[in-house]
Amino acid sequence: MDRVETRELAYFVAVAEELHFGRAAGRLGMAQPPLSRAIRQLEQRLGVELLIRNSRGVRLTEAGEVLLHEGRKALDAVEAAVRRAQRAGEPERKLVVVMKPNGDAGLLGGILQAYQGEPEALPVEVEICRIGEQAGLLREGRADVALLHDPYDDLSGFDTEELLTQRSVAVLPRTHGLARRRSLHMADLAGETMPRWPGLPGDGPEVRDTAQMMQLIALGRMVAVMPEAVRRNLREELVAIPVLDGQITTVVLAWPERSRSRAVAAFVRAAVGLVQAEEGTTVAFPAAVGHENLVPASDFEVAPHLL
Repeated sequence: MDRVETRELAYFVAVAEELHFGRAAGRLGMAQPPLSRAIRQLEQRLGVELLIRNSRGVRLTEAGEVLLHEGRKALDAVEAAVRRAQRAGEPERKLVVVMKPNGDAGLLGGILQAYQGEPEALPVEVEICRIGEQAGLLREGRADVALLHDPYDDLSGFDTEELLTQRSVAVLPRTHGLARRRSLHMADLAGETMPRWPGLPGDGPEVRDTAQMMQLIALGRMVAVMPEAVRRNLREELVAIPVLDGQITTVVLAWPERSRSRAVAAFVRAAVGLVQAEEGTTVAFPAAVGHENLVPASDFEVAPHLL
C-alpha cells in the first residue's frame, strides 16, 4: 500500500469533522470537486469505505472513525515534530519545563539545582500553565518535559518516570463542621460542593486555577480533595485533613516518546537521582494545618520534600 500523505489526512480530517464537503472545502480553502475526488482516491487506495454519503448527508463508517482518531494524532505529531526541530535549531537553545501551579510537589527546585551540574544541561525556562494544559503543551512540541499527574493527565505518547506518590487531603474552610477531624473518608464529604475543572463533568462551580479554587473554599462556596502537597502553600483560613480512602496521585516526569535529546536525558537523570536520594525517610503530617492533633505516622506518612 502506498504511503498516505499528510495533505490527504488533512483533507479527510476536515471532512470527517465537518461532515459536509462544502464546509470542509471552505475550511481548507479549496473547491469542493477536487476535495471529493481526493477522498474517493484515498478510499480506493486504503481499500475501505470511510464515509457514507446519502441524501441525509455524510457520516463516518467504523473505518472512518478510526482514521479520524488516528489521523488527528498523526497530524498533531507532524506539527509537533516541526516545532521541535525549529526550536532545536534556534541559536540560543533552552529546555522548557511545564507544570500547573504547585504541580511539582516541591520537587522542581531540587531538580533544577541538580540539573545545573549535568554536562548536557541547557538554560531552563519554567512555564506555569493552567490546570490541564501541560500535557497538551508537551504533545504540541512547545515544551520539552512536563510534570504531570497520574491518573488525571493523559500520558499516552510520552516516556515517563514516576517521581512521587501522594495521598489525598480535603481542603476545607477553618469554620467547616469537619475541620477539627483527625482524618476523613470520602463518604464524609458526600453532598459537599466540589470544584469542576474546565472540560470535565461535574455540578460544582468551574475553576481554572488553584488560586481561584482556594478563594472559593475560603468563602465557604466549596470544598476540594487534592494531593497532599497542597499543604505547602495553604491559606491561613483553610485546613487540610487526610482522606484515608482518597485518590492516590503520582507526580510523573514526562517527555516525548523516544526522544533523543541529550538535554532531556540529563534532566531526567537529575530528577530520578534527586528522588532516589530522598527515598526512605518519612514524616507525619498534622491532621489539619494549624491544629495540634496529629495523625499517627502509621496512618499517613509522606516524603519530607512535601513539607
